[in-house]
Amino acid sequence: MSPHSAPKLDRRQMLKAGATIAGLSLGGRALAQSDRIESLIRQMTPAEKAGQLSCFSDQIRPIGLPFNPGLPARNDAAAQLARIRKGEIGMLFNGVGYAGARAAQDAMMETRLKIPLIFAGDVIHGLRTAYPLPIAEACAFDPDLAERTARAAAIETTALGMQWTFAPMVDVARDQRWGRVAEGSGEDVYLGTKLAVARMRGFQGRDLRDPTSVAACAKHFAAYGAVSGGMDYNFTEISPQTLHEVHLAPFKACVDAGVATIMSAFNDIDGVPSSGNKWLLTDLLHGQWGFKGLVVGDYTADEELIVHGYAADGRDAAKKAFLAGMDMAMASNLFNLWLPDLIEKGEVPMARLDEAVRRVLSLKEAIGLFDNPYRSISQKAERTQVSTPGMLKLSREAGARSIVLLKNEGDLLPLKANPGRIALIGPFGEDRDNVVGTWAFMSDATLNVSIAQGLRNRKLTVDVVKGSDVEAPIAGGIEAAVAAARNADVVLLAIGETQLMSGEAQSRTEIVVPDAQMALAEAVAATGKPVVVLLRHGRALALHGAVKDAPAILATWFLGSESGNAIADVLFGDVNPSAKLSVSFPRESGQEPYFYNHKNTGRSAPDTGSQEYKARYRETKNEALYPFGHGLSYSRFTLTNVTVPAQMTDAMEVTATVTNTGSRAGAEVVQLYIHDKVASRTRPVRELKGFERVLLNPRQSRTIRLRLTRDDLRFWGENDWVVEPGQFDLWVATSSVDGEKRSFELV
Repeated sequence: MSPHSAPKLDRRQMLKAGATIAGLSLGGRALAQSDRIESLIRQMTPAEKAGQLSCFSDQIRPIGLPFNPGLPARNDAAAQLARIRKGEIGMLFNGVGYAGARAAQDAMMETRLKIPLIFAGDVIHGLRTAYPLPIAEACAFDPDLAERTARAAAIETTALGMQWTFAPMVDVARDQRWGRVAEGSGEDVYLGTKLAVARMRGFQGRDLRDPTSVAACAKHFAAYGAVSGGMDYNFTEISPQTLHEVHLAPFKACVDAGVATIMSAFNDIDGVPSSGNKWLLTDLLHGQWGFKGLVVGDYTADEELIVHGYAADGRDAAKKAFLAGMDMAMASNLFNLWLPDLIEKGEVPMARLDEAVRRVLSLKEAIGLFDNPYRSISQKAERTQVSTPGMLKLSREAGARSIVLLKNEGDLLPLKANPGRIALIGPFGEDRDNVVGTWAFMSDATLNVSIAQGLRNRKLTVDVVKGSDVEAPIAGGIEAAVAAARNADVVLLAIGETQLMSGEAQSRTEIVVPDAQMALAEAVAATGKPVVVLLRHGRALALHGAVKDAPAILATWFLGSESGNAIADVLFGDVNPSAKLSVSFPRESGQEPYFYNHKNTGRSAPDTGSQEYKARYRETKNEALYPFGHGLSYSRFTLTNVTVPAQMTDAMEVTATVTNTGSRAGAEVVQLYIHDKVASRTRPVRELKGFERVLLNPRQSRTIRLRLTRDDLRFWGENDWVVEPGQFDLWVATSSVDGEKRSFELV
């Protein structure tokens, strides 16, 4: 058989293979034994097994961006191909393209056992075509949208020669100083869990063997979003209650839904690094949850056990990570170096080695690599399934749906079709290099649409003035900006963060608009012209001065390839904004970590009256500037006829009437919150337990039904989940701080 063609199966072989795969549920509880895999394991040497458990950055088709420490020298394809032929590599990641993938797989087909390589990558929110940052897309409160963008990303990923993505990132992040909030769905467990499962399903599709499906990887397991002080890679201090209720919940949901793989985290839990934590990776994940897939370590996470002070050296680190439950080591090479010796010395059981190999080979079998090693390596797909018109249309739709209208005094927005003279001021007006955001290093920059281009596409005359750099003034910049503002009918102020100011290793002590841009904003505001702030950011920001006081503010995040067109769609009302914040915007950076579902204290500060000797800061109220769930529309909505049963046993239905009282069609996201008034553990002031996005024409009403179950009321007790009867408060609301309080009793 030519290594360039897939083997042909007769009908009996196809039925047998189909039965095997049908019984294979990597995230579920039933794993069929594969004769092919067991036969391979019996033939493999310890060194060959260790090779299957080792993965490295792709040097055969490198992306040219050293974004991790200790990355090998580029253009080292020959050395890596030699390692593949020696059986030392089971997976390559972050390489793109047909030719290199075929060359690598050809090299693997020269090995004794011909076990195919699997190709993976950090496809977080698109590959060549970028979609909004996950934190932005979460604001749409629409799992269907998240599933559609993940599905489109999977099609493009497989067209470019990868079958596994290190996504979704499902960490609940409550501290906006942490740069990696950009990769997740925000501060809420319920919303984050719904979107985690939706994205996983979008990536994996209906059948992992489909050549357009990619194996998903829920990360980072676990509690990486709780790093102390919001500083990346930091330690964590976390209670069992918060760990189970907040940080483990999205992972459990993904496991139950069939996620193929899990990635271990950098941080520790209770003093034990996650990547060497047997309770986490084995006892809980595989034992209690029944996960059957593989655990891949984050980049050199096994080696970092040494710096943690948890392992003495590389050998000790490999042993502890592997015995804890890490099945595949990324980039460190420690498994190649030490597992054969650890097996020979009897320090690692052969059964554990076989278990890990079985999980890796099961993944390769589940996606069809044994039947076709060149699955998803196609010249035709590379030509026809990348950045298609449909993908660009979806990027534009998702971008517009992710924009949050924070403020709109005097109905300044939407702008009229002919708004007069527009001054587009700020460092992001013409900018195309800060459009897609973090973790889009494989995107096609030629697709990026700037704000200025999005406006020009509407045949508008726009005066574009930079005014300042992102973090430094420019000579004459403010003077030119003021002149343009004075000559304009409306000012669009495009300010915020660069895409390198959020993401991995980009924690900030002050989550504010940089000083140079603030000076620009103050000068422009002093002209008295109406100002619309177009905020670019990968996290919630603390807004001050002229930015905070602007009559209209749009949170435009990093929206992906079609950013400029999406922003223009919202500015001019082609898209009526309906997004709601997935994170709370604090009043001050010093409030972080700030999140809506915090707990009361024994001395909670009242809304009015004396604040002395209460839980508060001297400088600000204990509230958000813009809370979780907040977001305005060009329409107006009312909630009436809220009906809540007096008692609940196993489940109940809450109903309400939503009416669009405005003059244009629009969508409202109705949110259901509860509060357990008295419990054996202190409970959050509010918890989101349901939502529904309702699209209504002008003057149209609709009755919605939100279901609440007994499981929605459970919490982590002393050692397990408990549900306690008693009184609960309930709100049907349009944000986490509004709605008329009702109550019911759980009996």
